[in-house]
Amino acid sequence: MTDTRSRVLTLAGFALTAALLFAVAPAVLSDFRLSLLARYLCFAIVAVGIALAWGRGGMLTLGQGLFFGLGGYAMAMHLKLADTGPGAVPDFMLLYGSGGELPWWWEPFRNPLFALAAVLVLPMATAALIGFLVFRRRVRGAYFAILSQALAAAFAILLIGQQATTGGTNGLTNFQGFFGFALADPLNKRMVYFVIAGTLLAVLLITRQLFRSRYGELLVAVRDSEERVRFLGYDPARVKLAAYTLSAGMAGLAGALFVPAVGIISPALIGIVPSIQFVIGAAIGGRASLAGAALGAIAVAWAQTTLSEEFPAAWTYFQAGLFIVVIAFLPGGLASLRQLLTRRRTRTEGTPA
Repeated sequence: MTDTRSRVLTLAGFALTAALLFAVAPAVLSDFRLSLLARYLCFAIVAVGIALAWGRGGMLTLGQGLFFGLGGYAMAMHLKLADTGPGAVPDFMLLYGSGGELPWWWEPFRNPLFALAAVLVLPMATAALIGFLVFRRRVRGAYFAILSQALAAAFAILLIGQQATTGGTNGLTNFQGFFGFALADPLNKRMVYFVIAGTLLAVLLITRQLFRSRYGELLVAVRDSEERVRFLGYDPARVKLAAYTLSAGMAGLAGALFVPAVGIISPALIGIVPSIQFVIGAAIGGRASLAGAALGAIAVAWAQTTLSEEFPAAWTYFQAGLFIVVIAFLPGGLASLRQLLTRRRTRTEGTPA
């Protein structure tokens, strides 16, 4: 009975979310605000992956900017090449002196199918390689978090140093089209928003099913006690590797969708600071809850846009303070607030007068 009720509530919440994203938001928001919401939804997709890897698997992923950037640059490279036309090179390569020749590793991204595959394959393959090397050596906890953060920082530094082929600190920008659709057309911008909203709903649904599966239970067991799981005959490294790889794929997908929605991808969007902000959003909303993590990412991104305009110097301190308060007094995030209040109410009612 309880399981049926939970399923009904989940379906109702999913339907309500779909109605808000596909009907209410486009009707009440201007084109500018809708484009901002599209950006926030991209961050929510990353947060769902963090909920899988950290909330469910106990892996504090402070380097999701690496995978976000891999997916973003894969999409941006294709859009740049599509804008320039056959045989031409992007404008920034001529400006920064690459000799007018397209690097060999850019050429495959002319193919849209290759670019779409790379959006997922590049981040997931990179995460699989990192996870294989790290988890086999039983690196975890703070060491894993620092290592993942260092990789994101190294990737951003690499992009900055290759100005002639990656745009350097400016990144890749000024995209004109998105698979044949002109991004200057407001209707096409709305189409991009609907694609992002649909992707978020699909990612939420798939990850929820994964949470409720046998693998989801095994991932929790690995999080709580790796040695016991190993004693039962399972390989914790493989279990964690799968979750880490899937979360990287979600981040890469979010980065790819971010490019047409915002119109830019640069090292400033994928380094240490953005990676930490991804984690902060998931933690504030509730890293163990998919809906909580997604809503937390959206709320933090919205607050950053709103409050940083009014208080540019104080926003960072406010964000850090909010993160500390939530971790210290509400470790489960805002999503656990209802359970906490219910538990306290039950204790109060059970206490004899």
